Amino acid sequence: MADASNRPARTVADVMTTSVLTASPSDTVADTCSRMLARSGGKVGSAIVTDDTDRAIGILTERDLVRAAAAGADLSTAKVSEWMSPDPDTVPSSMDLNAAYISLAEHGYRHFPVVDGGELVGIISMRDMLRIAYVRPVQHPSLIEAPKGLEGVVVAETAVGDVRGQQGFYHYREYNATELADKRSLEDVWYLLYNGHLPTKTERGDFMEEIKELRQIPKSVKKLLPDIARAGTTFVPLDALRTAYSALAYALDFKSWMDITPAALRANAMQSSAVMPTLIMALYRLNKGLEPIDPNPYLPYAANYLYMLTGEVPSKEHARAIEQYLILTTDHGFNASTFTARVITSTGADLGSAVVGAIGALSGPLHGGAPSRALDMLEAIGTPDNADPWIRNAIEKGDKIMGFGHRVYKTDDPRSLLLRGVAQRLGGDKAEFATQIEKTVVAILDELKPGRHLYANVEFYAGVVMDKVGLPPELFTPTFTSSRVIGWTAHILEQAADNRLIRPSAHYHGPEPPVPVPDAD
Repeated sequence: MADASNRPARTVADVMTTSVLTASPSDTVADTCSRMLARSGGKVGSAIVTDDTDRAIGILTERDLVRAAAAGADLSTAKVSEWMSPDPDTVPSSMDLNAAYISLAEHGYRHFPVVDGGELVGIISMRDMLRIAYVRPVQHPSLIEAPKGLEGVVVAETAVGDVRGQQGFYHYREYNATELADKRSLEDVWYLLYNGHLPTKTERGDFMEEIKELRQIPKSVKKLLPDIARAGTTFVPLDALRTAYSALAYALDFKSWMDITPAALRANAMQSSAVMPTLIMALYRLNKGLEPIDPNPYLPYAANYLYMLTGEVPSKEHARAIEQYLILTTDHGFNASTFTARVITSTGADLGSAVVGAIGALSGPLHGGAPSRALDMLEAIGTPDNADPWIRNAIEKGDKIMGFGHRVYKTDDPRSLLLRGVAQRLGGDKAEFATQIEKTVVAILDELKPGRHLYANVEFYAGVVMDKVGLPPELFTPTFTSSRVIGWTAHILEQAADNRLIRPSAHYHGPEPPVPVPDAD
């Protein structure tokens, strides 16, 4: 294999075109365009505009020609001086080729006049770059400096909400999310994310009626659920949900959002969000050998969710507790699953594909799988007396303390603060124990990892709350999914409304290409 490090550095002089098409400022655009088309079979994309001393004073490119034509200019009389790009950037012939390539890309140019000592000696273009075998990739500063995981990198604009980690605050369409969880229903927040404002009394009633009609699982999908629920050797609810929802999107004939109206896309979003809780509970009960329980048309979202688990109308206290959890987790910025949904949407895919992809992202324990693990940690610690040695041992071994730390928040997670209050309101030994453990963990982390600012995140108290209202650990992450799908679909609607294909670049760091391909033995 050839050693790339032994290759001589290439310069602009190695690849530039020395026969430069030039034009005078007084030439007509039409005449110059004709000469560009005649030169090398129409492969010349620019003309360098020179003065009487042959100094480069402008450049007329294909872009300029398009600009002139779009403006309705009479190209037969329009002068080059009127449409050229004046005072073009130039490069010397001795410039490193890679540096010239980066400069072309950063400026958005396709051509550079090559000037030595004030004399025009050539022109270099992207075509010239591509003629040679040895081409270096563009290394844009923002690409080079992008941190692993894209932490802190802005990739899009959104009006759905925002997370401000340093302030310990996040919002849904400018309303404090925790205040919404304290004062409003899930249906109100759902309406807000879809429509941009909180509903009036009449709007709320109409919206809730719309939701009720969409909770039912289509018959063609319902008959598939028993096999899906018992297909695996181990029941993984989120895997089953991903499969069942994919079947539902197929059965309902979800189409590319590019082929349907915005109203039809919104209908897909509404149906997906409304039916998700029904799918979750049906699959869970079927796996346990029980018949699914149909949605109760007289119950709102959160109460109905718990009702479909047991067939009993939950207490207002339990229904409100799970509703507050659901509101808190409906959206949270460009997290992994939301970003996944938007990337898939950007390709023009149907809404079902974007939601399936988001469910896959949420299934990872680093994203949606932590509530049950945090509860497992509390059970492993066992007693308050065992907390200090257990936690110290875990930290010293490098184990992750489940339910603590967050990629965005460097202060208290506002979701955890509210859920702590919910857990304490519900009461019970686990809530009291969790509060004690939280204080112990924070104190030890401050001692052993000073400056890290690790606090309880939403998962720590989420498990305690869900356990108290009767949800088994297997349903913790699916419950997270049932609320987050509302946020996903709000982002899908936003992405589709103002779309650009999300196509980032990667920073290649392997051996320098290309090397000769050896002949086959």
